[in-house]
Amino acid sequence: MDKNSLIGLLLIGAIIVAFSIYNRPSQEQLAAQKRKQDSIQLVEAERARLEVAQRTTDSLTSVPEEQGSVDSFFSASKSAISSSDSMSVSTPDSVYSLPEKEQLIALENNKIKLKLSTKGGVIHSVMLKDFLRYNKDSLYFWEGDEANFNLELYNRNSVKLSTENLYFTPIISSDQNSVIMRLESSPAQYIDFVYTLPEDEYMMRFEIRVVGMSDGLHPESLRNFKLNWQQKLRQQEKGESFERRYARIMYKYQNQGVEKMNPDKSDSKELTEPVQWFAFKDQYFTTVVIPDKSFNTTILHSDDILTGNYLKNYRAEAMVPVSVDEANNAYYAGFRYYFGPVHYYTLKAYDKGIDNDSDKLLLHEQVDLGYRWLSWVNKWFVLPIFNLLRNQGLTMGLIILILTLLVKLIILPLTYKSFTSTAKMRVLRPQIQEIEKKYPGQDQEMMMKRQKETMELYSKAGVSPMSGCLPMLLQMPILLALFFFFPSAIELRQQGFLWADDLSTYDSIIQWSGNIPLVTRFMGNHISLFCLLMTIVNVWYSTYNMKMADTGQAQMAGMKYMPIFMAVFMFFILNSYPAGLNYYYLLSTLITMIVTFVFQKTLDEDKLLAQLEENKKKPKKKSGFMARLEEAQKMQEKQARERAKENAKKNYRR
Repeated sequence: MDKNSLIGLLLIGAIIVAFSIYNRPSQEQLAAQKRKQDSIQLVEAERARLEVAQRTTDSLTSVPEEQGSVDSFFSASKSAISSSDSMSVSTPDSVYSLPEKEQLIALENNKIKLKLSTKGGVIHSVMLKDFLRYNKDSLYFWEGDEANFNLELYNRNSVKLSTENLYFTPIISSDQNSVIMRLESSPAQYIDFVYTLPEDEYMMRFEIRVVGMSDGLHPESLRNFKLNWQQKLRQQEKGESFERRYARIMYKYQNQGVEKMNPDKSDSKELTEPVQWFAFKDQYFTTVVIPDKSFNTTILHSDDILTGNYLKNYRAEAMVPVSVDEANNAYYAGFRYYFGPVHYYTLKAYDKGIDNDSDKLLLHEQVDLGYRWLSWVNKWFVLPIFNLLRNQGLTMGLIILILTLLVKLIILPLTYKSFTSTAKMRVLRPQIQEIEKKYPGQDQEMMMKRQKETMELYSKAGVSPMSGCLPMLLQMPILLALFFFFPSAIELRQQGFLWADDLSTYDSIIQWSGNIPLVTRFMGNHISLFCLLMTIVNVWYSTYNMKMADTGQAQMAGMKYMPIFMAVFMFFILNSYPAGLNYYYLLSTLITMIVTFVFQKTLDEDKLLAQLEENKKKPKKKSGFMARLEEAQKMQEKQARERAKENAKKNYRR
C-alpha cells in the first residue's frame, strides 16, 4: 500500500469516528429511547395479560360467587339487565332496579342543562342556555356519542372491567340538583357516579364511589382510578378556519403555569408530572376537568377533523389518586367539571379567596391575551375599561369607539413627538437636497459622504432621526395587545353593529364557493366590508403620509412604496379576522388622520425652521448615539479606502 492510499484510509477512518461521535445520542435522546422501549414492553405485557384474560374468561363465569367478588358483581349486573322488564327512576327510599335500555335524566340550572344517560352513567349532552350557535341553534358542547366517559377497573385476575356499556340506575335527590347513577350488585356492593349542579353555576361537582369491592379489585385499581374521556369538538362559530386556530387542549401542572398543545396539527402529550386540570377548548367555550387530587399520569391527544361540523377530536387518559373510607369499605375520587364560556372574569373568579398561589387554578389563562410580555396591557388596562363600559349598557360599536379614543388619547404625546420629529426633518429638506446634489451617484464613497454630511446637519440643528421611531416603538405594546384582545373577547360574540351582525367574526359582503389558489388560503371565500374600508383608508393615509414624511433623502425605490404594500398585504391577513378588530383599526386610522391634520394646521414650519437654524449657532454636545454613528461612518470610510487601494493594486498588476 502506497503512502497516499494509507493517508486516504486514515482520513476516512477519522471522518467515520468523528461522524459517530457527532451523531451520538444525547442524554435526553437516550432517556427518550428508554421511555419508548419501556412503553413497548408495557404494551407487550398488556397484550400478554389480555391473552391470558381471554383464556380465563370462560372459567370466570363458573367460579362460585364470593362476598366482594367484582366478577360476580358484573355478571349479576348483566343478568339483571337481561331479565328486567321495565325501567325505573329511583328516589333515595325506593328499591333499586336495573333498566334494560338507555334512559336520559335532566339536570339543569339557569345557566346549563345536562342530560345524564343510564348507559354508562355518563353525561349524554351539555347545553348552554345563555348562548346560541352561529346559526341560532341551541349551543351544545356535545350530544350522544360525540363524547364518551369510561371508568376502567381491573379485578384480581387483571381482567379489565369497563363501565361504558353497562346500565346504571338513576337516583334523583329531593332538591333536584343532584343525581346518583348507581351500578349495583347488592345494597353493599355498587359503583356510584354522583353529579351535583349548584344554582347559577357553570361548574358542577362529580364523584366516583366504589363501595364494597375491595376483595375483588386489583390493588392498583384501589390506588388509582383510570379515566378515559373523549370529545368531538363542534364548530360553534361562522369562521371555521379562524375558530380552528383557537381550538386546543390546555393543561396546568401542579404548582406551575398553564401550558397548551399545538392547535395547528394533531398532537399528543404524555404528562408524567401531577396535572391540576386539563381543558378541551375552542375559541369561546371550554370543558375543564379538575380533580380534587392532581392526576398522576395524563395522556392527551388532539386530532384534526376536516369533515362535517367538527373541528377536533380530543382524548384524555388519566390516572387519578383514590381516597379511602375504610369504615364504609369505600374508595372514591372527586372532580369539578366546568362547562362554560372562555370569559376572563368568570374564570378568574374561581381563584377568589385562594391566597396560596400554588392552589390557584388560573383557568383565566385560557383567554388568549397575547404573549406574556404583552398580556399585562390587556389584563390591567383594556379589560377593566372594556368591562366598565359594557356594564353601562352601551352598544358594542360605541364601546369600541370609546376604547379607541382612550387609546389614542394615551399615546397622543408619543404621536406628537413622532410628528414633530418628522416635521423637523421635512423643513430641512432643501438643505438635504443640496447635499444630494453635492455628492451625486450611488457608489459607496459618495453615499457615505452624503450620509456623513446629513448626520452632521441633523446634529447641528438638534434633530435626531431616531426620535420619530422611538415613540412608535413605545406604543407598539398597546397596538399589539388589542390585536390579541378582539379575537378572544367573547363579549363581542353575536353583538351586531351597522351591517355586521356579529363583531366576533368576519362581516362578509361578497362570498363565493370553490378554491382560488392563494386567495382562499389567506383570505377565505369572502370579502369583509370593515376590512376593505380599513384597507382603503390605510392606503390613502399611507400615500399622504409618504409625501409629508419626505425628507429629501434618496431612498430605494421599493422602500418608498412599502407602507402602501403593507396596507394592501394586511387586507389579505385581516380579512378573516373579527369585524370588531377591523372596525377598531378603521377608527384608529381615521382618528390618526384627524390628529395629523390638526398637528399640521397648528404647526408653523417657518417658525420651526428658524428654531433649527438658531440651534446650529449653539455649541452642541454630541449624543452617545450620534457619536457612535459617526465612529461607525469613519470606520466604513476607512474600510472603503482600503478596499479601493486593493482594487487599484489588482488593476495595476493586470
